[in-house]
Order: sequence, then C-alpha cells, then structure tokens
Amino acid sequence: MNHILQLQDIRKRYNLGTPVETEVLHGIDMALAEAEFVSLTGPSGSGKSTLLNIIGLLERPTTGALTIAGQRADQLEDTALTRLRGRTIGFVFQFHHLLPAFTALENVMLPSIIEHGQATPEAETFGLELLDRVGLKGAEHKQPAELSGGMQQRVAIARALSLRPRLILADEPTGNLDTVTADEVFALLREFNHDHGSACLIVTHDPRLAARCDRQVVLVDGRLTQP
Repeated sequence: MNHILQLQDIRKRYNLGTPVETEVLHGIDMALAEAEFVSLTGPSGSGKSTLLNIIGLLERPTTGALTIAGQRADQLEDTALTRLRGRTIGFVFQFHHLLPAFTALENVMLPSIIEHGQATPEAETFGLELLDRVGLKGAEHKQPAELSGGMQQRVAIARALSLRPRLILADEPTGNLDTVTADEVFALLREFNHDHGSACLIVTHDPRLAARCDRQVVLVDGRLTQP
C-alpha cells in the first residue's frame, strides 16, 4: 500500500521551557493511503485543529516524524515546506476564505497564480472545468458576495483542487451549511476523491458524514483511539 501521509510519534507542545508548557498531542501514529477517504472526529479541545495544522504544514510538530508524498516534511526548511504544501495539499475550510474582490474563477485560479506567478491559460481552462463540475457553470465572473454560502463552498472546493493535489484536508467543510447542501458538498469531495485519486482527510462533527468515509479516526485528549 502506498501512503501519501505518515505520522510517527507526533507530539506538539506549546510554551516550551516555561512553567505553563503544555503538550496537546501525545505521540500520534497515523497513516493515510493514496486515494483513501478518512474522517477525523473527536470532542472540542481534543487537538483536531492542531493535528490538521501539522499535517497541512501550517505548524511544525515539536517532535516526531511527518512524511508527506515520500518527503520528511518535519526536516524541511521553510521554503521547501511551502513548496511541498502548495504542490501536494489542497485545503477546504468551514469558512471558505474566498477573496471578495476576486471573481469565482479568479479565486479558483489563485493557487496556480501563486505557484506560477501568473494566471496561465491551462489554469483558466482547468478552473472553468472545475467550476462546471461543481455546478457553477455561468457563475465564473461573479464575486463571492453574489453567491450563496453553498455556492461559495463549491468555489472553495474547486480552488482546493486546482493544482490536482494528492492530499485534500477539509476542516469542517459542511459545518455552517444546511443538511442538503452539506450532503452535496460531501458528495463533491467524494467525487473528486474517486476521479482524481486524491486522498482526503475530513474533520467533521457530523456522525452521518463520518460513517460514509472509508475509515474513521477518533482523537480524544490528544490521543488517537482508532488509528
């Protein structure tokens, strides 16, 4: 089995060397196979956001080995880490963080613009294809304020997939959506997981959605109970 993600004895401490030093992740061991679709659940304060930030290369672990796409990410310098994150990982958040002055298409192309320094014809073609696939054909030139919450989340999913990432990280992507729209967003993530072979790790409080994943991982008090 080929793994896109491997964590070995990942620990995260804050306020190092002070009287209030705190460890929030206690030796996490976890692996995610290519094209696997996994949910991460657990009570509030269990460390889910911290773990996702470490996997997404937004925070560094205090100790432990983090391997993404065959590279020891915990050993990379900042420039190489940024490059690995941009080329390998797509993010979908509960709050879509679209740029309000950009159109839907421009928001989708943003990762490519950052990667290449400009919007390439290929990026525009693929961006239009992605918007079509998420049901937003005809809305390419609308700004976020002109779109509903569900439509904005679809734009965010298209943006996350614009560089064809091997790993998709979704942090409560349906948390502020109604049940019908949440199911549609989940189905879109599943569709891209199947069609592109992208692995997906989705943080959710919704047990219905978690049950529809290939595997469920539960984090309690900074420890995995089902790795």
